[in-house]
Amino acid sequence: MEHWKTYAGAAAATALSAAVGSAAVDADSAWYRSLSKPPWQPPPWAFGAVWTPLYVSIAWAAGHALSRARGRRRRALAVGLGVNLTLNTAWTLLFFGRHSTRAGAVGTVLLDVSNVDLIRRTARVDPSAARALLPYAAWCAFATALTFDIARRNRTSGAGR
Repeated sequence: MEHWKTYAGAAAATALSAAVGSAAVDADSAWYRSLSKPPWQPPPWAFGAVWTPLYVSIAWAAGHALSRARGRRRRALAVGLGVNLTLNTAWTLLFFGRHSTRAGAVGTVLLDVSNVDLIRRTARVDPSAARALLPYAAWCAFATALTFDIARRNRTSGAGR
């Protein structure tokens, strides 16, 4: 019954990513308020409401798949998860931390690519865990569209750098 350690490790890694990323977010900053945003952007409270269950699903899927994987496949899955969580955090640091919509756009595309890779790796080990990651990938794709729209709207104002 060593699976609890795998779930705990996945939960800890996911929680660390969430904590570091959320610490960089300041939706009330003068910079963020100055950005032109599309009318279809959700209200600020919606992001926390969506991300919380998504992080839970990432932790569960990672723990579930890693507890079933063995050998090289387990190591590759763990690396893929680590890269994904790093890119997840990096997007927030690039966009909010550096105040750069363009860097955020690049970061979110890299996260989308990583999501596809993580789902592919996870599906090889545990299809149900891979399905649990689909809402995360869909939300990130939405975030990509939103980030690109914000970057486009602010490219000439200097606000989006």
